[in-house]
Amino acid sequence: MKKSDFFNRLEEEGKLQLVQPSEEIMSSYLKKSDSHLASAKLLLKNDRLEESVSLTYYSMYYMLLSLFFRVGIKCENHSAAIILLKELFNIDNSLISYAKKERIDKQYYVDFKIMKEEVEELIQAAEVFNSKILDFIEKLNSEKMAEFRIKMEALLKQV
Repeated sequence: MKKSDFFNRLEEEGKLQLVQPSEEIMSSYLKKSDSHLASAKLLLKNDRLEESVSLTYYSMYYMLLSLFFRVGIKCENHSAAIILLKELFNIDNSLISYAKKERIDKQYYVDFKIMKEEVEELIQAAEVFNSKILDFIEKLNSEKMAEFRIKMEALLKQV
């Protein structure tokens, strides 16, 4: 499936669309991101590694959603959100892509050995990712937000 077909299908389903930017929703996702990362660290300390991986990924995902709502984008698909991070904002999505893969592997499969060091590294990666996204959000002005909305409109029209 081509990227444009994928985005088109999501738009038709109402899962990808331009909405009004919302400081309130952005702030809610920032809080969820912080809470999930704090919980991931607690789980790590208590050797609940599999669950820690999952919450670490969701911390990153919620940080991404906070960026989207700051600009006024609603995206209800994890893969599309990760693609848009790169396509729309030109932000490296390798850390969140890796975290998503780890979450899926640990959440859905049983044939793996998880090491505490790996989870510690994943949490560190989430901290780096989250701080980069937060920094990006804080530097957004109305002019930049308008540019991203125009890019998103163009992306949806190509589909």
